[in-house]
Amino acid sequence: MLRPVLPKTIRGKIILYTTAVTCSIAIFTVAVCSFVFQSLLKRNQIQSAEYSLRIICDNTAGDLENILSFYRWCSFNTDIAAYLDAFQDQTRMPGISEKNSGLRSVALHTYERLKEEYYNTHSSEYISRILLSPLNSCSYMQICDTTSTVTGISVQELTKETWFQEIFGDGNLDRSALMEDPFLPGNGSLILPAAAPVSGRYRSSQAGWIYMSISDRLILDYLKSFPMEKDSALYLTIAGQTWLYEDDSLHPFTPSFEVTDTLKDHAFHSKTTVSTVRPLQGGRERTLISCPIGDYGWSVSLLLSQSFMEAQSALYILILLGIAVFILLVGLFLLFLLNRSIGCPVHLLKERIQAVAGGDFSPDPSIQWENEFGDIGRGINRMSADLSALIGKRIQDEKERRDLEYRILQSQINPHFLYNTLNSIKWMASIQGASGISEMTTALARLLKSISKGAHTRITLREELALVKDYFLIQQYRYGGSITLSCVTDESLYQCLIHRFTLQPLVENALFHGIEPKGCVGKIEITARSETDPSGRGLLLVQVRDNGVGMDKDTIKKVLAGNEKPSADFFRQVGISNVNQRIRYDCGPEYGISIKSVPGEYTCMTITLPYETAQGEIL
Repeated sequence: MLRPVLPKTIRGKIILYTTAVTCSIAIFTVAVCSFVFQSLLKRNQIQSAEYSLRIICDNTAGDLENILSFYRWCSFNTDIAAYLDAFQDQTRMPGISEKNSGLRSVALHTYERLKEEYYNTHSSEYISRILLSPLNSCSYMQICDTTSTVTGISVQELTKETWFQEIFGDGNLDRSALMEDPFLPGNGSLILPAAAPVSGRYRSSQAGWIYMSISDRLILDYLKSFPMEKDSALYLTIAGQTWLYEDDSLHPFTPSFEVTDTLKDHAFHSKTTVSTVRPLQGGRERTLISCPIGDYGWSVSLLLSQSFMEAQSALYILILLGIAVFILLVGLFLLFLLNRSIGCPVHLLKERIQAVAGGDFSPDPSIQWENEFGDIGRGINRMSADLSALIGKRIQDEKERRDLEYRILQSQINPHFLYNTLNSIKWMASIQGASGISEMTTALARLLKSISKGAHTRITLREELALVKDYFLIQQYRYGGSITLSCVTDESLYQCLIHRFTLQPLVENALFHGIEPKGCVGKIEITARSETDPSGRGLLLVQVRDNGVGMDKDTIKKVLAGNEKPSADFFRQVGISNVNQRIRYDCGPEYGISIKSVPGEYTCMTITLPYETAQGEIL
């Protein structure tokens, strides 16, 4: 059973309790405000959209009422009735010299009267065509907004159309639907047709008929000014047919969503319908607002933008985050006050004690307050001063001991190397006679000269590679040319500093413990490169790789530790561990030698050093 882990320190408890209370208040406040904001956001979006839709619907209804008033005036005007009675069965307009030429004045008077009323009617710009035609007559009277009178269907054929018969009635628009102008086919515009019978002046029977086409600009002019988001959509429903408003025009549309719920309490107007719809193809639920246009059975619908909702939600989230941040800041201020008076002094005293335990004995005046905590701080400073003098001497003694140990390790290389070099000369003298002795001796002299140089522990990579090549030259005579050495490195790295006689013990180990036991042609490859560690410090990596017998993991550990049993190969074993210890003593525990090997295939020894050049450049 797990027990709750509570802080044991005073400062920890102050932080925990204050943080817990502050976070609880912040979470509760954000949760309540989020619920309220989301509800208000949706309601405000719906009501704002409804207001804009109501403006469109009311303006459109007003224009329709003006148009229908003019339409009804035409149906009951006495001048128009007289014109229809006079031109019954007339096939044409009579000439001036004919006996019935008086009909011309009747037609002219009626036309002027009709034209006058047309231009005095508000919203007349949306009436694209008015036709008056007597029964059984080829003559007609027309007012239209274009210079072309009839280019499509003829007036005589108009009454025979199926759609004309369907809308022919009392002059209302409940049965009319948007369609292409039959008189101007192919112009891309839509009209709303209306047709009704007209009675004569002195009789109740039909004397003719009136036809009117209303342009789709009646609704488009208002829809164009409607503010729409990218993912919202406007729909117009007339006579049961739905149209999609897109690219400043109306397109036939078949609803591709189903109503899942009705939100009755979100709308201002009682006739406005707010519904939740779901796309038939799948997707997130959306909100649809529908507003009627007068009493004509028309409606305008808006599919609300989801991106707008998300953008507003993001804004509210920022506000909520601001509230939460404010509450957290108040909590932090309270935490600051409590921590400053109690927690901070205790924490500083604890840190000071830990610093003293870690070796920092410098006095700290910041813990000498004028209270009980200050008395403790002054006691700690006095204790630190006493310990500083005592430990200083110990550090000096330790430094002298380590310097002595380092010089002992450094001196182990010289007899080790000299032993193996002389052994190689012995083999050359016994096997090959006197040939090659001069060259080997010259190389040995250069090596001994390098050993005797000053007290400098580090040289350039170029100088170290030269030493390795001199050593390898000596070993080539011993092995009869069956071994090769290649050095691959960037010339820019030649000035990098490396410890003297670092590579030679590694090459020697590769020869005697890798290649020689394998009994085949041996190859040693030395490569160098620079890298950067995760902290940004520059590193110099030098690799010595051979194709010898390799080593297992236990052997690698023993070679690096230098804990092999004394034997004839002691100096060979101690060489690598000695190099590794020298690097660690001088540079730090993060540097040194690492070995990667596969038994029977290869051994790769990597030397990691800080990137420093002879000119003092540090990467």
